Formats: sequence, C-alpha cells, structure tokens
Amino acid sequence: MNIDSIVENQKLFFQSKATRNISFIKHQLGKLKNEIVGKEKSIYEALYADLKKSNFETYLCEIGFVTAEIDRTLKNLEQWTKPKRVRASILNFPSKDYIYSEPYGNTLVISPWNYPFQLSFAPAIAAIAAGNTVLLKPSEHTPNTSKLIHDLVKNVFEAGHFAVVEGGVSVSTDLLNKKWDYVFFTGSVEVGKIVAQKTAKYLTPTTLELGGKNPCIIDDSVNTKLVAKRIVWGKFINAGQTCIAPDYLLVHSAIKKQLILDIKNEIIAAYGVNPENSLDYTRIINKKHLKRLKLMLEGSEIIFGGKVNEKDCYLSPTLIDEPNPDSEVMKTEIFGPILPIISYDDEEKIKDILHRHEKPLSLYVFSNNTKKSKYYINNFSFGGGCINDTIIQFGNHRLPFGGVGESGIGAYHGKFGFDTFSHKKSIVFKANWLDIPLRYAPFNNKLKLLKKLLHRLI
Repeated sequence: MNIDSIVENQKLFFQSKATRNISFIKHQLGKLKNEIVGKEKSIYEALYADLKKSNFETYLCEIGFVTAEIDRTLKNLEQWTKPKRVRASILNFPSKDYIYSEPYGNTLVISPWNYPFQLSFAPAIAAIAAGNTVLLKPSEHTPNTSKLIHDLVKNVFEAGHFAVVEGGVSVSTDLLNKKWDYVFFTGSVEVGKIVAQKTAKYLTPTTLELGGKNPCIIDDSVNTKLVAKRIVWGKFINAGQTCIAPDYLLVHSAIKKQLILDIKNEIIAAYGVNPENSLDYTRIINKKHLKRLKLMLEGSEIIFGGKVNEKDCYLSPTLIDEPNPDSEVMKTEIFGPILPIISYDDEEKIKDILHRHEKPLSLYVFSNNTKKSKYYINNFSFGGGCINDTIIQFGNHRLPFGGVGESGIGAYHGKFGFDTFSHKKSIVFKANWLDIPLRYAPFNNKLKLLKKLLHRLI
C-alpha cells in the first residue's frame, strides 16, 4: 500500500468514529503491550545492531518507558476522556460549563534515531489514546529498529488506525507536503524549522521536540564526587546522543581541578580504562555524525578521551578544557560524548555565556544553596531541568516534557501527551427556566449593574 492509499484509508477510518471508542482503544493498546513484551529479545537485538545499546539501557530508556506509558494510559483513559466540569460564569447564569476533549483526527509522527523505539511509540500512544489515527515515520538511520517497529505495529493495528512508513528524507518531505490534523516531530532544530514551515501552509497544529546547548552549572558548595557520578551518567548514557544531556559545564574555579579528576575516575568506573571494550557504552549512530563530532575536537584542548575508531563509529567519553566561545564545539548542540568544561569566578560570566545561546531544552544546577538554585530557575528560560542531578526530569510522567523557543514547541508524557493530541472544546449548557434580560437592548440604566457583575467575575 502506497502512502497516498494509507493516508486516504486513515481519513476514512477516523470518519468511522472507531478511533474514539474507549474499549477499542484500550484493547489495541493492550495488544500493543503484549506484542512489545513478546518481542523483547528482538528489540534488544535491533537496538544493539543500530547503536550497540546494552540490554539494560534499552530496557531503561526504551522498552520500560513505553510499556509504562501504555499501563498508565490504560489505567487513566476513562478519567482523561471524561468531560471536565468548570465553574460557570455569572453572566451565563443559569448554566453548566464543560471542557470536552476531542481528537484532532489524522496525525503524523516523525521520530528520531537516538531513542528510536521510545520516541516512536511514546507520542503515538498519546495520539491513539486521544482518539486519533497515526502515521509514524521512524528514522532511516536506525534501519533494524525501524523495521521491527513496522512489523510490530502491523501485527497489532489496522493500517487505517496506525501505520508505519519507512524511508529517508524524500519520504518525510512527501508526508509533510500533505495536509494533516496534527504533526508531532522530534529531531534537530534545523529540521524542526523545515517542519514548521511545511505545517504553516495548512495552519496545522504542531509539536516540535528539539534540543539545544544545555548548560550545567556547578558551584563550590557541592560534593564533587557525587556531582561527577551524576554528570557522567547523564552525559554519557547513549554516548551523549540525548537531547537533554548536559552540553557543557560551568564550574566554579575553586573546585574545577577536583571535579575534573572525579569525572575522569567516574568515566573509568562506569566504562573501564578503554570504553571501546565496554558492553555498556553505545556507539555514534553513523560515520556522518562521527565526522561532525571529530570536527568539534579540532583545535580543542582534550584533557581526557578523544579516541576514535571510525570503522566502529566509536568516540570515547571526551573532556575539553576551556573551549573558545567561538569554537565549533560551543556553536551548536554537541549531541555526542564530548563535554566542554568552562570555569567561572562570578555569576556575570555565567549570565554572559547563557545569554549567548538560544533557550535550551534543559538546564542543570548543582548547588547546596537553595536560593542560588532558584535564581537560575526564575531568571533564565529553558524547557525543564534538575537541581543536583541530570536528565531525570524526563522520567516523571507528571511533569510536562518539552522545550521553549528554539528548543521546541509543546509538551507531552502521561496526561500531557493525551492533552497535546486533544482539542479542548468549550461547551456551555444554558438552562431555559430563567432568562436574565441584562444583555439585551435597550441598555438604559444597565451599565452600573454590568460593572458590578463584571467585577465579581475576577
């Protein structure tokens, strides 16, 4: 079946109203979970073939996240879909007011290669839960995982409800040239801008999950060993190919030397003296991205790592000392296992560096000074973040996940995902047993009463 046929089939399927039946949705999501559980070994194998991900990391960041999202949706779907009553306006007395959640319709989900399983299914599950159809375009850079996703979805869903289309840039372009009711894209800022231009043609609502240069600020009040452990975990999981990974460190000069020593020790503790031999260290997705990362290392002062094996798409965990603000490594999001370390003595340098870059997807602060931590929360704009840890904000479904400015538009996870794929329809049920004449002309002597009523609305 070609793309045009799938799109037309999905339009007809949505018009049938089948996608809005809660029992049907739950049945399909339950089947999806069973299929994922049954294919667990195959998922491990696909992600190892594409990225050399360990089974532990695959379950933590891919399989476990998706199955938990399904369980959460199955548990809460009736409550999420129920119309929500809100307080009525006195101007509409007597009335009852509600917010109804309705699906947008036919949705397009374009997912990336860094967490190819999770970032394909998480938005798709939210879209299905909200009553939409889904056409998913997984990344061509992870062919084994994309093929597995295609087969898995085909085993569970009718193509009119949820279908997967594989292919490269030309397929994505073809899909984006079509009219959709909602588009959800995860990827780079550059491609996100292209998606926004395409969807603007039809005024299509769009979620863009992008990235940015995520700062990590460390003051001189911390336990450097604990900080190092948490930074190494958050930065080098998935070989740094995580949109919310710390992109660079801003370290107080008083503790910089000790922190660097502790980071080196923690890298060795996690991945061994030679991480290339570690079963827990992921590879760079392809040679093109490895070449991009190698260019970032040119002219940089490498104080740890920097080892490359092009044949294996391997780049070791790498630390760079005091990079030039205009260097390649500080111009754009790194998206790899390179960690620049910049020292500071006063807050002005931090502010200067933060203001050089667009609003990041994440910001991290390590400090035992609560007042100082809240200063960064309240005075700088970013998608989300942590105090005294890294990337764990992603794991709480009660927190919306999304960017701001160039790091993204919109948010999802848990109930926030359901809301993202739902139009909120406002409805007033007006009673007929009383009809207050205030709003009707003639308006003689009514202005004073109107002012009193409007004041009470505050």
